[in-house]
Amino acid sequence: MMSGGGYSHLDDSKASGSVPAAAGPDPPAIRFTDSSLQTFPPSDARGKISGAYRPPTDADDTFSSKGGGGGGGGRGGSAGSDDAAQGGWFRMFSVAAYKPYFDVDTSDVVERIWESVFPFRGTFTEKTSENPDLYGPFWTCTTLIFVAASIATFVTYLSHKWHKKEWNYDINLVTWSAGLFYGYVTFVPLLLYVILKYFSAPAGLVQLWCLYGYSLFIFIPASLLSIVPIEIFRWVIAGVAGFMSATFVAVNLRAHIVNSGERWFLIVAGIFLLQLGLAVLLKLYFFTITV
Repeated sequence: MMSGGGYSHLDDSKASGSVPAAAGPDPPAIRFTDSSLQTFPPSDARGKISGAYRPPTDADDTFSSKGGGGGGGGRGGSAGSDDAAQGGWFRMFSVAAYKPYFDVDTSDVVERIWESVFPFRGTFTEKTSENPDLYGPFWTCTTLIFVAASIATFVTYLSHKWHKKEWNYDINLVTWSAGLFYGYVTFVPLLLYVILKYFSAPAGLVQLWCLYGYSLFIFIPASLLSIVPIEIFRWVIAGVAGFMSATFVAVNLRAHIVNSGERWFLIVAGIFLLQLGLAVLLKLYFFTITV
């Protein structure tokens, strides 16, 4: 029966079809230990997405250690130091060790060649002190080797044809040209490096190689002009090129060693005369034609 209030109130005890809720014990709770919980991202994640790569704990750290520290895998501290030292020495024979000295562009090389053409400026060592290169010296020397040998061969060929003599190609011109210029650019700066260090005016070896390499550029146009079949003209060309090259080296080194003592003049004079000697040798061997 419904009360007088209609549908506004319904007694739960008299409602048909109603079932009282059964009261029972609480359901058991499942507890997890903290050690088995997993966080995201994992703390030991590896790879490009989650972060920087970390090598496994059993990886060989021979190439990553900086020496002095103990190595893994049963290696002692002394063994790790020896491996690091050997890596340093072997690095001299890797391409990566010399990569910074070829990090120049065309504008840098052209500017340094231009400096060698105007030898009295004396600003070459200052401009290249922060970034001496071996790219320009290598290609300057290599170009001079083939230009000198080619022009000398062509001049000899013309002379023999003019006198109607039999001509034979001399392969030794290339061999001697390579030995002369590569040897000069390599060993003369090395000797000068030792001398300057002895007189307490040390200079960078790479910077000396850079200076001497660019100093040979003037001999390339001089070799091209030596094709003119006039002996006195060839001597004038060789003399002018030798004077400009010697002045370029001497003026730039003078600014570096002028305060090293009273013997700086002897060093500069020796450098100047040695460079002139190279010009004379170039003229006598490559451009003195005998038929």
